[in-house]
Amino acid sequence: MEALEIKAALEGIKAQVETKTSENAVEVKSLIEALEGKMTADKDAAVLELKNDLKAIQDHADKLDLKLQSKSTLESKEDTLVKSITENFKGISEVRKGNAVQVKAVGDMALTTNLTGAQPKDYNFDVVTVPGQMVNVSDLVGSVAISGGTYTFVRESGAEGSIGAQTEGGTKLQTDYDFQMVDVNTDFIAGFTRYSKKMANNLPFLTSFIPNALRRDYAIAENAAFNTVLAAGATASSEIVTGKNKVEMLMNEIAKQENLNYPVNGIVVRPSDYWDILKTEKSTGAGYGLPGVVTQDNGVLRINGIPLYKATWLAANKYFVGDWSRVNKVVTEGLSLEFSETEGTNFVKNNITARIEAQVALAIEQPAALIYGDFTAV
Repeated sequence: MEALEIKAALEGIKAQVETKTSENAVEVKSLIEALEGKMTADKDAAVLELKNDLKAIQDHADKLDLKLQSKSTLESKEDTLVKSITENFKGISEVRKGNAVQVKAVGDMALTTNLTGAQPKDYNFDVVTVPGQMVNVSDLVGSVAISGGTYTFVRESGAEGSIGAQTEGGTKLQTDYDFQMVDVNTDFIAGFTRYSKKMANNLPFLTSFIPNALRRDYAIAENAAFNTVLAAGATASSEIVTGKNKVEMLMNEIAKQENLNYPVNGIVVRPSDYWDILKTEKSTGAGYGLPGVVTQDNGVLRINGIPLYKATWLAANKYFVGDWSRVNKVVTEGLSLEFSETEGTNFVKNNITARIEAQVALAIEQPAALIYGDFTAV
């Protein structure tokens, strides 16, 4: 009878082990140990058979204990995986050939890992341009418009005799004058740029940038051409630099021009020389001290009221001093800016040509009115 009871108990333990695999294995072991104590006095064959069954249960319980221990170490990873699968269930359920799904664990978001494509941007279509020159030759001189390609003016070139007091009863003094016909031929200063219609459509700022950039670059080219004419046509300075600073040299040049009856209305220097003048010392080591006739008016440096202009088209240490009303810009065709979609192969290539040009020249009508000097000359 006892063997039957043990048999029934064993069957119950087996059922308990099979249905409670998620519980601690210690509970299973304690039940088996209690059963073993009850069987110690029984020696018959039935009891021995039951003990063999008990040994099988013990082995099963030992294996169950190992599984339960390993389960605790994997629990956190399994929870993360289960959570990820749950959240991506819709995508996983649609997996088939040709339609894959990527499952990844939830984490902190960052542009480098969570954004595909470019982030939103704010655009400023006002192009940051290269600056033009501070002052142009055309800002300093007059302008003459002509209908043809040659400008001819008359220059007084000399005189003989004189005018003076008449001696009573005597012959008056006689004088005559000489003249020179001076021709100035105008020529084109021009340039162009070409770009595609697609570029114009995709970059709307080109509509304003192209005209402004071409005008700027035209002015730079015109200044360079006119500076060459000025340097060749003006009167070369005879001022000696020894023992003088730059302000003193300029003051001497002004005096020479006024002695020739040419009123000086402008001095042109390079910016580096302009600022060097501002650093003029009273004497070596005695601190800064410009003469009283040198003043500043709204940022413009003046020598006895005559403005100094900063021109980057002028080389360092060079300067012009004189009466700029005796210099004229001659214009056959004024500055023009034109666009063409049919020039050259533009029509078949979908290009646009932008051209800027002017037919001009510079006339130094009186070379003696303008002095071209060098601060480093000896």
